[in-house]
Amino acid sequence: MGNSNKCLIVLILLSFVKLFSQTTESRSLETIRQQYQNLPKNDIRALPYVNEYINTAKTKGNFKGLTQGYRDAVLYTPDEHLKLVYSDSMIYAAEKTRDNGLLTLAYLGKGIIYYFNYKKFEPALDQYLKAYEYSRNTNDLYLKYKVVYHLGVVKSYLGYYWDALVHFNDCIGFFEKEIGKAKHQNEIYNFKRGYYNSLHQMIICYRNMGEQNKADSLLTIGIDKINRESDYSLERSYLLKCRAISYFKHGAYIKAIRDFKTALPELEKKDFSYASVVYFYLGQSLMQTNRENGIREFKRVDSIFEKHHFILPELRQNYEILISYYRDKGNIEKELFYTNRLLKVDNVLAKDFTFLSSRVHKEYDTKDLLEKKDFLERKSTLRLVLLLVISVLSTILIIFLTYRYYRERNIRLQYEKLQMRLQNPEDKILKGNSNNQNQLSILPQELIIELSEKIRKFEQKKGFTKRGLTQHELASQLGTNYRYLSIYINEVKGVSFKNYLNKLRIEYISELLNSDRKYLNYTTEALAEECGVTTRQSFSYLFREINGIRPQDYIRQRKMAMKK
Repeated sequence: MGNSNKCLIVLILLSFVKLFSQTTESRSLETIRQQYQNLPKNDIRALPYVNEYINTAKTKGNFKGLTQGYRDAVLYTPDEHLKLVYSDSMIYAAEKTRDNGLLTLAYLGKGIIYYFNYKKFEPALDQYLKAYEYSRNTNDLYLKYKVVYHLGVVKSYLGYYWDALVHFNDCIGFFEKEIGKAKHQNEIYNFKRGYYNSLHQMIICYRNMGEQNKADSLLTIGIDKINRESDYSLERSYLLKCRAISYFKHGAYIKAIRDFKTALPELEKKDFSYASVVYFYLGQSLMQTNRENGIREFKRVDSIFEKHHFILPELRQNYEILISYYRDKGNIEKELFYTNRLLKVDNVLAKDFTFLSSRVHKEYDTKDLLEKKDFLERKSTLRLVLLLVISVLSTILIIFLTYRYYRERNIRLQYEKLQMRLQNPEDKILKGNSNNQNQLSILPQELIIELSEKIRKFEQKKGFTKRGLTQHELASQLGTNYRYLSIYINEVKGVSFKNYLNKLRIEYISELLNSDRKYLNYTTEALAEECGVTTRQSFSYLFREINGIRPQDYIRQRKMAMKK
């Protein structure tokens, strides 16, 4: 046999060995994974096999397999810190593959850990946004909408309810459509879970925006559908929790208690954040008949806060109730304990819920709480010394009366200042700069004239009172280009589009309150709706920001002035 033939045989044998080793590698990874892939989440029995899978993938330089291995490590590791470490390793491996789908999964997985395990919403949002960028270059629509859903969840937690609703509405449309198309049982299961979770989040958004009727309508649809299912126990608990809150808000406390207790076991096992919501509302429901039973549930909310250092803004009242309860009991130590706890709660809310923390109604602000804390500590230590107690009380009373005097004086001054502006038609909040109309080199003069007339009619017809009006929508209504409208408002009106609408709305409602006494009897929610502001909190904030006085204080001063 010639040398050339020998070389050919060797090359064929080497190729066969290489092909065989690749097949063995693929089968080997698959075989290892079969040993643990059916185990439940966070089951440490899977970890030896997962480590073997990772080491095998590393040895073979198989980065797709390595990405899967680290993803499995995140799934089966109960240690929250290690989950974050493995998620970083998953991102590293996915980047080596340059596969957009795997990169989407990796960044989404890390974001979910920040959100679900750590309740750190801003870093979670950062990871979701990275996942979203990669998801735009993949054909996996399920993965894309999973990213969209999680973006919506974080936005909802941060208080951006309108933005979050857009996400959840898109998700519901996608998942509902895909349920009808899917043939494989696993696909149907995933799409239905996506649908029910998106529906649950929409209900939360509408409830937090004060639109309980819309929330109840979606709730009826969700409960009706999920009652026909034999699975989805966690999603069913979410919807039952929402229905119980609706019952509570309508005064149906017995029904509320029934649904809360049905939803609770599953939430206690899988979602401590919503378990704390149930404890809070269950406590309020029980308080209607048995105060002590209600207090027990409020303490459970505190236990979750103590363990996880996390709380939702709507649960802040939990501590106000506990403080009031122990104040009535004359238990100074407990009152002081929960006052200190409320200070910690406020610190967490201010850090994690930047958007919401300035708008959540607080009975006690930080300064007041610190003063009460000092007072309670002094009272607890020296309550037997009558003279000192009287001295402290007198000092606090003087401070309070002084503060109240200056606060009332400031309110009167702000009221008078606003009245002078309202009585002078020339002194508008939104004057604009007419000189700029001739200085807009970007826009043709005839376009400026046309826009000025259209904007004038828009303001005259009170088009700004429409809730949720966007710059794109207004540009479409006016029959103009979005960019032209943006340039015109910024240059001629001298403000951004958002500030332009806000100032028009507050000016409009201020004039109504000044000229028509019936509006003085409107609730804050009704006034907000009248002028197009989405929420009571936003309306109060904008009114004070623009007019220098809270709407409640203005109404009180106006009523007093009209009586005189």
